[in-house]
Amino acid sequence: MIINVGRQLGSGGRTIAARLAERFGYRFYDRELLNLAAKESGFCEEFFERNDENKNFFKSVFHLHVPHMSDSSFYNNNLSQESLFKFQSDAIRKAAETGACVFVGRCADYVLRDRDDMINIFITANEDDRIKRIRERSGCEEAEARKRISKGDSERASYYNYYTGKKWGHSESYDLCVNSSILGIDATVDYIACFIERAMSAGDVATDK
Repeated sequence: MIINVGRQLGSGGRTIAARLAERFGYRFYDRELLNLAAKESGFCEEFFERNDENKNFFKSVFHLHVPHMSDSSFYNNNLSQESLFKFQSDAIRKAAETGACVFVGRCADYVLRDRDDMINIFITANEDDRIKRIRERSGCEEAEARKRISKGDSERASYYNYYTGKKWGHSESYDLCVNSSILGIDATVDYIACFIERAMSAGDVATDK
């Protein structure tokens, strides 16, 4: 089956997704998708990194220095925001077809919406915990952590809402929304794993693909 994990910046969502993948023995895809999409498209990975969950990428794309790509290939391949999303979506579909996966963000829940062997999760956390994680990860001051959280969430929401027509972080867009601050990371993983196992045993998620 497929587990898709959306997350607020600093919520611990990536860590939770990675631990779910480890627990179930599934392959894990986060930034690995950017490399897969680059290989699929023939474009350098830098384009996908700059565009990663950011709908405003092309406001500055023509100011980038682009290594490993000639001008002719840049134009002949009809590069656009939608093209990059399509390449990444194709990479997500191909990865999903090869077996059980955990995907982090990147609208994977929408890209794979026609499948019936999925569970879509969203991870939130209290602001203080999010600030603490960002500060520990980057060594920045509290004010800077707040700015990064605001900017990161805004970009992810804009990207998700634009491509899916749904609302990022809103409960109706997911099967389960969890605040990781309540139980902590380890217990949140246990809780979500239990939810997934119960859903599978109840037959609410198809597992024969």
